[in-house]
Amino acid sequence: MQWIQDILSGWTPTIINIPEWLAIIIDILVTSFGIYKIMQWIRLTRAWTLFKGFLVVILVYAAAYVLNLVTILWVMRMSFNIGLIAVVVIFQPELRKALEQLGKGKYFGFFKGEEKVNANLSRSSADAIAKAAKAMSEVKTGALIVIEQTVSLSEIIQTGIPIDAKITSQLLINTFEKNTPLHDGAVLIKGDRIAAAACMLPLTDVEIGKELGTRHRAAVGVSEVSDSVVVIVSEETGNISIASNGNLFRKLHEKQVREMLIRNEEPEKRSLILRLRRKKNDKISE
Repeated sequence: MQWIQDILSGWTPTIINIPEWLAIIIDILVTSFGIYKIMQWIRLTRAWTLFKGFLVVILVYAAAYVLNLVTILWVMRMSFNIGLIAVVVIFQPELRKALEQLGKGKYFGFFKGEEKVNANLSRSSADAIAKAAKAMSEVKTGALIVIEQTVSLSEIIQTGIPIDAKITSQLLINTFEKNTPLHDGAVLIKGDRIAAAACMLPLTDVEIGKELGTRHRAAVGVSEVSDSVVVIVSEETGNISIASNGNLFRKLHEKQVREMLIRNEEPEKRSLILRLRRKKNDKISE
């Protein structure tokens, strides 16, 4: 490792000279964007409640400082010494989720042009999925179909039963038929193949409404930690939904499902769009 230190010690980074006014503008824009994203992340996670509690502690500290309450100041100063470690421990799930979202490029999606939801998913496969969803919707057969994209879902595939079969509507319908060995869990599609069935998905901890059950929570959960697209058929209502990037598009029909899978088009205005937030019953509908 000594030779690496020698190389680094002799390396001097090249400094690009730019006008001072331009450097100030870039500095302000990058800092503002970073603060905005951090606040947005806090607002949409359980960290918002903890953040409000932290603000209360700061206000108490400020009041104690103004009033010169020595004992309270001493206790709070001692507590602040371990504050950074406590923040890491308390916010560990949220920090992990933020890094996962950053790693899959969710925060920088506006730099990209319009892309297909899944370049590996052919139109025939999208047709088969949409047709199967419609058929299961009519008889209220619950279904959960995860379509892998750029983020690998190998760990989730390992939780299920390998299939490696061509995507057909008949196979999907038969897989989710009640009282069959594979109906409990999710079907995971990789490329143009059904990779596995009966897969276990991570549940979201956002508040999505009491009318939505575990199947929808699992769909949103996997869409939060990856760029996958998930098709859900409700067993209670027969409604078809799609989860993508932490958003849940509800009450879709066959054509909308097909178009979203192929061209990443949002459903029509008359469809209900539920944007998930951690605050209870905080929904945006169109």
